[in-house]
Amino acid sequence: MVNDKPVLGNVYDKYSTQNPVAKFLFQNFLQTVEELVQGIAADSVLEVGCGEGHLSQLLKNWLRPSRICAVDLVPDLFASRHRQTSVDFLCQSAYQLGFRETSFDLVVGAEVLEHLEDPRKALKEIQRVAGRYVLLSVPREPLWRAMNLARFAYWCHLGNTPGHLQHWSSAGFLNLVSACFEVLEVRKPLPWTVLLAVKKEFGS
Repeated sequence: MVNDKPVLGNVYDKYSTQNPVAKFLFQNFLQTVEELVQGIAADSVLEVGCGEGHLSQLLKNWLRPSRICAVDLVPDLFASRHRQTSVDFLCQSAYQLGFRETSFDLVVGAEVLEHLEDPRKALKEIQRVAGRYVLLSVPREPLWRAMNLARFAYWCHLGNTPGHLQHWSSAGFLNLVSACFEVLEVRKPLPWTVLLAVKKEFGS
């Protein structure tokens, strides 16, 4: 049985970190995401595993879609933001999204698949609701764990961040995603892998 419950100990607001190195790396990650989505004509956007909802708001600012939804299983994270933004925050599972097929021009899954017991099932669900484009990101392994060890974090877990159930190299993640999508571009902002892809019927 697939466990829908997130590991709450790993809920960490990366957007508000004051650590200068972490802040620099994460700004590079956000810049990569912005560059990848800027060329997309997306009037409807869904973020799966939105956490605190910061990226959803950035996507709203970058793309100006008519409709943007964000889902997560921890509603307490984004409850306070619901009243402050025009993003529609909903409590839903990545395995069972409450939308019709091809509902969104762009579906984003940033830093969520590594937390899931069955990422392939989630990718199939993302494929179902995506109209055309998907943007997906995961930590790049084994670099991610090596960097954790270098900062003396999670030594008892050999550098694995609590809650990370899956571990992919860039090539391994590309193979996983390619089963459902045509990958258009691969970016590697340290220490992540970020893919922009389309549903295969839109591929070359």
